[in-house]
Amino acid sequence: MLTLNSEAARAALPFDRLIAALREHFTTTCEVPLRHVHEIASPGGKITSLIMPAWLPGRYYGVKIVNIAPGNTAEGLPGLHSAYLLFDARTGVPLAQIDGDQITTRRTVAASALAASYLARPDARHLLVVGAGAVAALLPEAYRTVRPIEQVTVWARRPSEAQALAARWREQGFDASAATDLPAACAHADVVSCATLATDPVVRGTWLAPGSHLDLIGSFTPQMREADDVCFEDARVFVDTEEALQKSGDLIGPLSRGVLHADDVRGTLTTLCKGMATGRKTTTERTVFKSVGTALEDLAAAVQVYEAQ
Repeated sequence: MLTLNSEAARAALPFDRLIAALREHFTTTCEVPLRHVHEIASPGGKITSLIMPAWLPGRYYGVKIVNIAPGNTAEGLPGLHSAYLLFDARTGVPLAQIDGDQITTRRTVAASALAASYLARPDARHLLVVGAGAVAALLPEAYRTVRPIEQVTVWARRPSEAQALAARWREQGFDASAATDLPAACAHADVVSCATLATDPVVRGTWLAPGSHLDLIGSFTPQMREADDVCFEDARVFVDTEEALQKSGDLIGPLSRGVLHADDVRGTLTTLCKGMATGRKTTTERTVFKSVGTALEDLAAAVQVYEAQ
């Protein structure tokens, strides 16, 4: 069995190839059972553990275990850790143990970019990133694969973190800056991508410009929210999978209050990739994409890493 570390996983997952792999896998017969979610008590605060299996019949079977510990911030540690095991689906033979953090972060931003290829305006040039963690840091590179991103702005609760991340992006060749006024930053952005662990709305719908695209990554439990109800009003709403309707506080709240109805969701990544759903229709409408992550994405990334060896 191969053991593939963070460096090997990152090198095998350039965003152009990964986005293409996700597009392909969302049109296949990949089997994805509901994830297991477990809450683990910890002295530093509750840990949420997700167990996420998926398989391509007759080819590959994989399982990811991901642990989310928001209390790690106070310890100076990342809030997410994960590992991936890949097996031969014909024999059950273990093939590889892969760094799960690279798989998780890179497939997450690749899924957002894949959605944006259908939902963001073709001329979208200004990306606002809300958050300054590991996922947020990769968003400009992934988005630039599908849209002509020229300007990147970042906002974070700790201004020093936003400034540091903007400096890193400038070293990568982006026209990047840190914002302190989030409403104004939202008003000027073509795409607003939120990657936080927020439990209360960070972005307000009244701040968003006509024709903008809102990408919501962080709310993957019922207790988490990044967007207020107004974000969903008069917007074309899409999700990565239908599971998002039961998992994300961003959707559960508006659904319970009648702001949003299940049949208001226009499509999933599967229906978009298969051409069964229509993405953006006009340059002035607002679009929203809400993801909670799916084991299909992890499997696509893990297979790409394994086959690159």
